[in-house]
Amino acid sequence: MNAAKWHIAVLIPARDEEQLLPRCLRSVLQACRHLPRGVTSDIVIVVDRSTDNTRGVAQDLMKNEGLVIETNAGCVGTSRALAAEIALERYKGSRERCWLANTDADCEVPADWLTQQISIAECGYAAIAGIVDVDTFVEHEASVPELFRRTYLIHPDGTHPHVHGANLGVRADAYLESGGWRNLVTAEDHDLWERLHHGRHRRSSNTSLRVITSGRRIGRAPHGFADALAAHNGAIA
Repeated sequence: MNAAKWHIAVLIPARDEEQLLPRCLRSVLQACRHLPRGVTSDIVIVVDRSTDNTRGVAQDLMKNEGLVIETNAGCVGTSRALAAEIALERYKGSRERCWLANTDADCEVPADWLTQQISIAECGYAAIAGIVDVDTFVEHEASVPELFRRTYLIHPDGTHPHVHGANLGVRADAYLESGGWRNLVTAEDHDLWERLHHGRHRRSSNTSLRVITSGRRIGRAPHGFADALAAHNGAIA
């Protein structure tokens, strides 16, 4: 793998995530350490309209590994776009060799999360959509874990139809050509994914790229993953 000239920027929006952010950042830092020699990395956290100590937690854990900024946008699409803008300002190299790896502050990524993305990018893909699993279902009815896993579609060939901002990577040139993240409070991930398709950028829906996300019943974004998970409550198993 000729990965030496890649630069990876990990982009993380966060709102009131002082409890779960440490898990996320430790896993992201570990993934950065697993990158091949010569691959550079950066982390940009956008703390959006938080009322807790999310910023302080992020700064304590990040130290000199990246940048923590604040906004009052109250919009996940705007936060993701700001993170990408800042990351691209910080990196002066080729956009064709810059990869934007997106996740959420309530997620935990595997140690090979970034290495996998670079491997797939090296095969000519401009964007990758991974899958998610849930850390705990304690806030839900007993039937929800089975219902979630039964209805979370994975195709026989290992591909899938899901798009999660919590697990989405895109090459910077394709990101810019597609117009980037839009100022959407929900479904900003599906919106970007579709514009990448319309722009004829090669995409991969890959089940090997998997992150753990929180199983909380009430999420930060309206009509997001937490709402979809919560909808299983009261359903017939």
